[in-house]
Amino acid sequence: MPPASLDAIIIGAGFAGMYQLLTLRDRLGLHVHLLEAASGVGGTWFWNRYPGARCDSESHSYCYGFSKELLEEWEWSERYPEQPEILRYLNHVADRFDLRRNISFNTRVTACTYDEAANLWHVTTATGETHSARYLITAVGCLSSANIPNIPGLEDFQGQWYHTGEWPHDGVDFTGKRVGQIGTGSTGIQAVPVIAETAAHLTVFQRTANYSVPAHNAPLTREFKNWVKTSHAEIRAVMKSTPNGHPFTIADRKVADVSPEEREALYEAAWAKGGLQFRATFQDLLVNRQANDTAADFLKRKIRGTVKDPKTAEILSDIDHPYAAKRPPIDSHYFETFNRPNVELVDLRAAPIERITQTGIKTTDAEYNLDIIVFATGFDAMTGPLFRLNLTGRDGLKLTDAWRAGPETWLGLGVPGFPNLFTITGPGSPSVLCNMPVCIEQHVDWITDCIAHMRAHGQTTIEAQPEAALKWSDAVDAAANATLLPEAGHSWYLGANVPGKPRRFMPYAGGMAHYRNICNDITAKNYEGFTLA
Repeated sequence: MPPASLDAIIIGAGFAGMYQLLTLRDRLGLHVHLLEAASGVGGTWFWNRYPGARCDSESHSYCYGFSKELLEEWEWSERYPEQPEILRYLNHVADRFDLRRNISFNTRVTACTYDEAANLWHVTTATGETHSARYLITAVGCLSSANIPNIPGLEDFQGQWYHTGEWPHDGVDFTGKRVGQIGTGSTGIQAVPVIAETAAHLTVFQRTANYSVPAHNAPLTREFKNWVKTSHAEIRAVMKSTPNGHPFTIADRKVADVSPEEREALYEAAWAKGGLQFRATFQDLLVNRQANDTAADFLKRKIRGTVKDPKTAEILSDIDHPYAAKRPPIDSHYFETFNRPNVELVDLRAAPIERITQTGIKTTDAEYNLDIIVFATGFDAMTGPLFRLNLTGRDGLKLTDAWRAGPETWLGLGVPGFPNLFTITGPGSPSVLCNMPVCIEQHVDWITDCIAHMRAHGQTTIEAQPEAALKWSDAVDAAANATLLPEAGHSWYLGANVPGKPRRFMPYAGGMAHYRNICNDITAKNYEGFTLA
């Protein structure tokens, strides 16, 4: 149980919440407590245990950088770590820094209400308990509110169904089963090859065709591990200098700078290396449609060259958006899986789902008998996890009303009308466009420094100014519109995957390094855009 008097309450025990707990408790000496709905730490890596769940950032960059000792003592086993290994890492961090004594597990927050007279946040849990603190910090993640599409008949289905973001901890046995998977985004692309290995038959229902680059995942060599241990400072410096927070730089060349033959060779080399670095082959892939078309054409040719059935290959390569305008997946033998005799692809563009029946899925032109349905349909991204907290700010203002037309934040850190609320990687921050630990650490350090500043100056309230949030919304729009990102009109970056959700590009696309400088400048200007009292 948390103490009766708290300085801060944190919600969520993933990468963000754990680090925020550590900084407020150990750096500032605050009375702080963390509330977590799950039975353990891990955040997204606690819940996402679906087949093939794996990080798409390279392991040596997907970790905390605040502790030299932690960096040196932990050793990753693979280029792209699998969910169990990441969860072991986060449990190691929780144990190493004795974080659990300040965490209440199995504690789901159901409401958060700001009390202006007392200048306190009152946080209510599902068991009816209420905890109060001056500061409320949300660390609920950007992709933690499962999106289950409203398909008629789901309640009639007599088999089992699962969402990848809420996977049973004891796993699912697909042996001998007829499985249908809806969704072919990053998660679906990871799950398909693994499910196909044991299922009697797998039917993949594709709503939107997607690019994917091979991960070429492999165990890390001893030489690479030794290099990482002696190069942490160099690696972190690169990560802090790049737009996406990854440990590689974007090539200083444009597509038009090279001949078609050179371009093809560069793409082939990037394909052979694999991973997200493919999009760093040229600097103008996300800002110039003609340049992007060269990458898109290359990737579509790779799909058609991999998938043996011409009709299946055509459906998989019929992609309607620029490369990397949606989250760019990386995979382990995804396209090769469609060459298996027990795997079938259904094009939902040509024949949409009409309903789920007692025995499977019925499209407009066929019915598919299934034992298990897997929803790899993503999340109500960025705003959804915050809405689930039922936040009520000054004068009874509900966050759902404040953001009815889309999220309005100052830097993705603060919300007008919600004093002393900090949102780690909230809408309007680089967040999902980056290697997440990099932007998480920047946000947590900024929040910690801000609270320290307030305490040093006898200030007890901080609130984002409405005019600053409006100005930032314009900056977020401008940054997105300077790229090809908005051209993927069905992207969850825009909220387009959730019916009725306002269309607004939510993450800040101006790059993590640039964003860091903006935040530092705001701090230097005595927290410009915030009212401190």
